[in-house]
Amino acid sequence: MDEIQKNPPPYAIRSVDHALRLAAMLQLEGELTVSEAAQRLGVARSTAHRLLAMLVYRDFAVKDDQHGYRAGLVLELAAHSPSETSRLRSAALPHLQHLVERIGESANLAVRTGDTTRFIASVESHRALRVSSREGMVFPAHRTTAGLLLLAELPTDELGELYAQARYEGRPDERPDLRRLRADLARVRRNGFALNHGRSERGVVAIGVPVHEHDGTVVAGLSVSMPSVRYERGRLPELVTTLRAAARTVEGSL
Repeated sequence: MDEIQKNPPPYAIRSVDHALRLAAMLQLEGELTVSEAAQRLGVARSTAHRLLAMLVYRDFAVKDDQHGYRAGLVLELAAHSPSETSRLRSAALPHLQHLVERIGESANLAVRTGDTTRFIASVESHRALRVSSREGMVFPAHRTTAGLLLLAELPTDELGELYAQARYEGRPDERPDLRRLRADLARVRRNGFALNHGRSERGVVAIGVPVHEHDGTVVAGLSVSMPSVRYERGRLPELVTTLRAAARTVEGSL
């Protein structure tokens, strides 16, 4: 399949991008100093200071007595939102971090909305060659590991309605081959995991397992992603076993 690329907007505003990245760091990673922010963004300390000052002004950050910056009211409200997505993300993040430490590859949690998959939590590997964070990104569900896991739970008629030809009027190239997709989903159900070799992005291999709610409903897909040059098929059983153990810990935290 063709590679899916997330290109920057044609008129990207670098200062906005830097501010958004800083806000994400504060929310996901905790306190930052001006020097740490400058180093992470690759900018001068004066630039980092101005960006953080603006985040403080808009309540995205708070400056403490030791000259550090932490998440402000706006980010804290978002983190403690009672929404299902926020609940899943909060439950999964510590376990994603542990998974990265154990496997050494980037880990993700994603949910399905219609025919798309949204990555709601992502922790990058520390290796120089790694799959970057997918958090916040949206992909066609049939091209992602989590999407396959979640689509595999749909009844036959509901899957047919989701990918009905009429829904893709004006964009027929985006509609998957339904016969092939059904075969792929049957394999996922049979195996209990999904293996994605270059399906969403060329040169990337992802392996995922479902995350269940207390009633048994599959609510998300937990996966690890790695450069294809580092994937060894002989490790697949070990990776799946580790992923299933991580999924159970996430389920226990829900």
